[in-house]
Formats: sequence, structure tokens, C-alpha cells
Amino acid sequence: MKNASFRRTRFRRIRRWLAVPLLPAAMAGAASDLGATQEPDHATDRDPDYLGTYSIIARDPDTGELGMGVQSKAFAAGNRAMHARGGVAVIAHQAAANPMYGGIGLELLEAGYSPEEALNQMVAGDEGRERRQVAILDIRGRTAAWTGTGASDWKGHRCGVDYCAQGNILTGPEVVDAMAESFEGSSGPLAERLLDALDAAQAAGGDARGMQSGAILVVRPRVGGGFSDRAIDIRVDDHQRPLAELRRLLDKIRSGEMLSGARRLAREGELSAALRQAQEAAFRSQDNDNAWMTLAEIHAGLEMWNETIESLQRAVALNQWRRAALADHPGFEPLRDDPRFRELVRPR
Repeated sequence: MKNASFRRTRFRRIRRWLAVPLLPAAMAGAASDLGATQEPDHATDRDPDYLGTYSIIARDPDTGELGMGVQSKAFAAGNRAMHARGGVAVIAHQAAANPMYGGIGLELLEAGYSPEEALNQMVAGDEGRERRQVAILDIRGRTAAWTGTGASDWKGHRCGVDYCAQGNILTGPEVVDAMAESFEGSSGPLAERLLDALDAAQAAGGDARGMQSGAILVVRPRVGGGFSDRAIDIRVDDHQRPLAELRRLLDKIRSGEMLSGARRLAREGELSAALRQAQEAAFRSQDNDNAWMTLAEIHAGLEMWNETIESLQRAVALNQWRRAALADHPGFEPLRDDPRFRELVRPR
């Protein structure tokens, strides 16, 4: 009874939405204030209705993950170009970006529409359809895409098995082709494959206007303790090298995952395996004091005292709070008389 009531409510909401024209998009409040602030040279796109960009949406059938990567010469593209729901679908909406395509599209898909049916329904009811660019990929791998004739050249899309790549205001069709070919030829975690595809697009020419913002979003059913579908959600709103910054942030996430695994292995007595994982974590995120602290603890467990000191020095250099925490740490008891350790814990 409860499920039937939920479905009736959803269909009423969808009918109400589709009975009126789609509303125009609005830029985030922070972006609308850009004209009143002193901006760097690379921040020049203030049009609240236009999101020239390139993006890729994709699915990993082995993990059930859905994701999207985007880069644009526009402020905060990740805030305006993507909708996704774990176990349902991912939707890219760009050019004259209209977020209603994301919200309504997900409702239609959950109500049983195919991506093609949902897209056709939304496009038919949108007077601004020719300025839109939309792509949909559902959890079953079905795709649908639309590039309106009024979107700025070069514009186009390409859908294949488990992905759609699309863009507008591009240097040429090779940008979309580069994303598609990168994804088709890659393997590994979905977030890295998305970012690799964006890098390939940029190497092929990218957004004809340049670079400013980007985002990577990956969802899957019931992660985050069952309270969230967000597996990866990182954004760079205003940066001269947004893709490099996204890579740095993704490395921090992977470093944290590796550290959790290293600590678990250490607790289980697998210190050699823990050491290898902690070393990789520190390499992936060299400015992470947690990584160096964990590495020091594992070195100490292996009685590698010189390496322990070196890792502690890196941790303290990154975070002075570590000095006080070291003084009573039982794992470093054999180092109490080492002058290098005494220097590390000496109050400043």
C-alpha cells in the first residue's frame, strides 16, 4: 500500500512538472556576484544561462557505479551540469543548462521511463530545447542524448557501451572522440577513468575558451553507511588548472582509502603488506600528515627506527600539532632517548 501511494505521488508530481514549460537555469549565488569582485584573468564567463563545456557520463557494470566528469571555461560547472542517483541514472545538462532536466529526468526514470522516453518527453515540453545539450545513462546501460541546433559550435555527442561523451564550444569533434576513445580503452576505478577521459579531451583541444572549473561525481546505491549514494563528489569551481586540481583531490581520497586498509592490515599483524599500502598512500598524497604518521607507526612496528624518525619528521613538518601527540605514543617508546625524537617532541 505504501509503495502504491508513493508511485501515485510521484506520477502526480511528474504530470505537474510536465504541464508547464521548463524553468530557465540560474547560476549559483556566488557566481552571480562575480561582477562586483576583482577577478583573475581566467574568470570571465558570467553568463548565468550558458554552460559551454565538455563532459562524460559513464557506468561501471561490475560495481554498479554511475558517474560524470565535466570541465568548462565557466564558473562552478559542477554545481550546474550534473544530476545522479545511485542505482538509477546519471544526467548531464549543459549549453543553456537547465537543471530541471536532471530533477525531472530522474523522476521519470524511477517511474519506469527509458532514457529515450524521458528525454523525448522533456525536450518536447521545452521551448528552449534548441539551446540545450542533455545526455542520460541509466543503471541498465541504456543511453539517450540531445544536442540542440542552437548550442554553440563545435557541438556534438557520442554514446557507446556504458558511456556518453558530449560538449559544446569545443575546438572540434576530436574533443568528444578523445573522451570516447579514452573511456573505451581504459579500465580501473570509474572516477579515474572519467578524469582520464577529461584529460584526453583537454589534450585534444577542449573548451575553445579555455579552462576554469571541473567536477567528478560517482554514485552507487547505499554507500556512506547507507545514508548517501555519493561515493566520490569533488569539485573545483575556479582554478587555472582545474583538471590537475581534481587529480590532487582524487589522490587525497585514494590515499585515505589506502591508509584505512594499511591500518587494518597492521592490526591483523600483516605489517609488510601494511607498509606497502601506507607507502603508496604517502606517495599519492605527500602533504597528508596522517599518511606519514601511519607510515611511522608501521615502521616502528617493524623496528625500522631510522625510517620511523624520518616519517615522524615529515608528519610534524606538515602539522605541528603532532608534536604533543607523539610524547605519549606507546608505539614510539623505544625512541624516547633518541635525540632526534626528543627534538621532535620538544615544545615550541
